[in-house]
This record gives sequence, C-alpha cells and structure tokens, in this order.
Amino acid sequence: MKQIALLTIIATLAFVHAFSQNKPGINLEKMNTIKDHYTFQLSSTVTRQKVTFKNRYGITLTGDLYLPKDHGKESLAALAISGPFGAVKEQSSGLYANYMAEHGFATLAFDPSYTGESGGEPRNIASPDINTEDFSAAVDFLGLQKNIDRNKIGIIGICGFGGFALNATAVDKRVKAVATTSMYDMSRVNAKGYFDATTPEQRTQQLEQISQQRWKDAENRTPALAAKGLPDKLTGNEPQFVKDYFKYYKTNRGFHPRSINSNSAWTATNTFSFMNMPLLTYIKEISPRPMLLIAGEKAHSRYFSEDAYKAALEPKKLMIIPNAVHVDLYDKVDLIPFDKLTEFFKEYLK
Repeated sequence: MKQIALLTIIATLAFVHAFSQNKPGINLEKMNTIKDHYTFQLSSTVTRQKVTFKNRYGITLTGDLYLPKDHGKESLAALAISGPFGAVKEQSSGLYANYMAEHGFATLAFDPSYTGESGGEPRNIASPDINTEDFSAAVDFLGLQKNIDRNKIGIIGICGFGGFALNATAVDKRVKAVATTSMYDMSRVNAKGYFDATTPEQRTQQLEQISQQRWKDAENRTPALAAKGLPDKLTGNEPQFVKDYFKYYKTNRGFHPRSINSNSAWTATNTFSFMNMPLLTYIKEISPRPMLLIAGEKAHSRYFSEDAYKAALEPKKLMIIPNAVHVDLYDKVDLIPFDKLTEFFKEYLK
C-alpha cells in the first residue's frame, strides 16, 4: 500500500496539482482580482492583441497575438506557443511569444481547451487528443491572417505541451518546424511513472481508483478535483523539483489567478485518457521537418527530451542547458536560448 500511495503522489505531482490557500510572501486575495496580470513586461517593440478561434471540436480558444511593430507589409513567419501544463498564456508561453515577436515573428500564445480564458466544460481537464488539436487550431488561425505566410508556421511547446507540440507536428503537415523546452511526455509519465518505475500492479491499482471515481462523479453530476499535489508550505523535505514548481507557481515570480498550477487543481480523473494513448508513437513522422529539443542539465524531466531525440529521425537537435533545472526554462531569460530558437526558426521558416 505504501507503494500505491507513493505512486499516487507522483502521478499527482506530474500534473503539478495546485492549491488555493494563502501562502507566505504572496497576497492571493489581491492577486486574484488582477485578471489581466502578466508575469512579464511587454516589449516596447511588440504589440499584443487578444484573439479567439475555434478548434475542430467547436471549443473557443483564447490567445494573445504578438506582432513586431513596424514590420511593414511583408508577410511574417509565425509561431504557435503553449504550455507549461496547467499554466496560462500570461505566464511562460506569453513570455516566449513576446521574445520571439521581438525577433520578427508573429506569435500566438494561447490557453488550451478547458483552462484559462479558453472554453470547454467541465473545467480543469486535459486530453492528449484535444490538446494536440489545440495546436492545429492555432495553426488554422495563424494561416488565415493576411500578414502571415501560412507556409512559414512553426510550434513551440513548453513542459507538458512539448509532448502535444511534437504530436501535433507529426500529424499536421502544415507545421514546418517544432521546438520544445523542458518537454514532458504526459502520457508516458502517467502510464509508467517517473523513469518508467510504475509496476503493472501499481498501474492496475491506479486505474481501479480512477475508474471508481468516475461513478462518484457521475452520481454527483460534477467531476471532483484531485488531491493537492503540492504542500501548503514547503517543509524542506520535498523533492527538489517540487520546490522548484512551488517557487514558480506560488510566488510573485509566476503566480496567475487563472493558472491551474497556481490557484486550482486538475480533476481527479484527469489522468484517465493519458494512461493508454501514447503521445509520441509517430514521432518519426515529423521528419523531414526539423526538431529542436531543449532541456536543463539538472532538470528531472531531461530524460523525456533525450529519449524523444533518440526516437526521432533527422533533422533533429538536442540542446542541454548547463546547470538549468526544469522551471528555469519557463522564465529565466538568461538561460532560455532565445538566440538559438530565433536562429532555428529563421533557418527553417523561410
């Protein structure tokens, strides 16, 4: 039973389930009233406009379109950006969009289905299929803009949305290049645990628990939220990656009231569809389009990028950022290799 309890904790942490109590150093009551809060400053050379578009399932997605000022009448190369898993466009994806727009790209940072300002009911759920589709819907939107060249569209996926980005690129041949940072394969980590440590018996027990929860949700006519994945406050005994998540999502550094990881929780059955729908089955079909995988040297998630790199075909590149941990690539602009991202997309979106 101890193994099952530990496995449950690990599975929950994989989704970084958050909590809503007040924490030292951050006034959540005040922060929750700032709905238009961004965790970064908009560049003086970039414009930002809120936009909406629908995915193939009819869900209305909300995003921010970033454009370089004074770009003239030329058609721009464009990037669709999302992640991390459980974050919103006002956090890391918006920061990436802002920086890449500074370097001449039209960029769209968007909230995935069922989260943030995007539509979809019930709230706080994820899907390997629908979240992959969200990227293709963003490509739909970008390709219809008069100032964007639809033949020059790429994707950036951060954290869990790195896996969705690779899956979307494999199936959607309109995507000409893809890059990921701190990539998570959400199907793998939920089906097999960290470093594939889940035993068949543990997996069966997980699925038994989730299956029984479905009857409870059906009876209550609403999905229950999962247990907390992070402590109310750090004791010092948590794994380092939990401390890192806490320092980003639950402090002024990265907190946002609409972020599931900052201020809510995923549903208790959220892992269900990830358990038997492998995201990266067709990663080889990204080739001959290029792939850039970026991970921190000290990131607990590093092996996801390394294994994806091994499974993929050329052209491909793996960048390991010295001394960086997983969340450093969310917002540490001195560590995120924006110069390499710019070089990569300018080479392949031309």
